[in-house]
Amino acid sequence: MPDQFLAEFEMYVLLAVSQLGDDAYGLSIRRCIESRTSRPVSVGALYTTMARLEGKGFLEVREPEEPSGRRGRPRRYCTITPEGLHALRHSVSMLGRMARGAGLDVVTETSA
Repeated sequence: MPDQFLAEFEMYVLLAVSQLGDDAYGLSIRRCIESRTSRPVSVGALYTTMARLEGKGFLEVREPEEPSGRRGRPRRYCTITPEGLHALRHSVSMLGRMARGAGLDVVTETSA
């Protein structure tokens, strides 16, 4: 059960992967998190977190079967696993309950 609780940045990564769908790879995940949080994301922190989530079984990382013809390292595409989705839902739910318990409503920028 302790592995089901996600750290803040782990939630960001899994949320970005779920939002990006088939286009979820390192750079797109980084851009998604930065654009939605207005916080810089270091490449090292991102890939370390992705590896940790993969090790927990929450993220599946794969390389394309055929070369894309682009230069550099091949993109490693990510998919959230059913276990990852369960852990994400659990952590978001717990965060919401804690916020309500403190008398806080979840506030979005559009409603603030």
